[in-house]
Amino acid sequence: MNLSIYLNFDGNCREAFEFYRSVFGGEFLTIAAFSEGPEDMPVADEEKDRVMHVSLPVGESVLMGSDTSTSQGPPFQQGNNFSVSCHPQTKEEVDRYFAAMSEGGMVVMPPEDQFWGSYFGMCVDKFGVSWQFNCDLLQQE
Repeated sequence: MNLSIYLNFDGNCREAFEFYRSVFGGEFLTIAAFSEGPEDMPVADEEKDRVMHVSLPVGESVLMGSDTSTSQGPPFQQGNNFSVSCHPQTKEEVDRYFAAMSEGGMVVMPPEDQFWGSYFGMCVDKFGVSWQFNCDLLQQE
């Protein structure tokens, strides 16, 4: 399993990641706007051009991020706009880590299969740290 940092922004994610790319070099693995999500995903019209997900390799790590959306997750809060992103190999590992990490904390999004081909969940631990658990189901096929 590896850990990555996931950053959240309030509408300037693309600008921030263009800056990070200018510093570290490389190319984005992924960059997608909310408008590219499933048709049934609720997103306000004024937020459709915001970044839903971006990932930039930096050395042996991957820096990831997104803009916040009023309909997708907790609101943006400067200073607490990051998560630790864990990448277990199986759904069972996700469930085990998620249950332990969310005990005494708060479930933001329970783990479930997602449209991008992963089993994914989000929680905040009892110390106020945000966690994401993402198992790539496409690698298991």
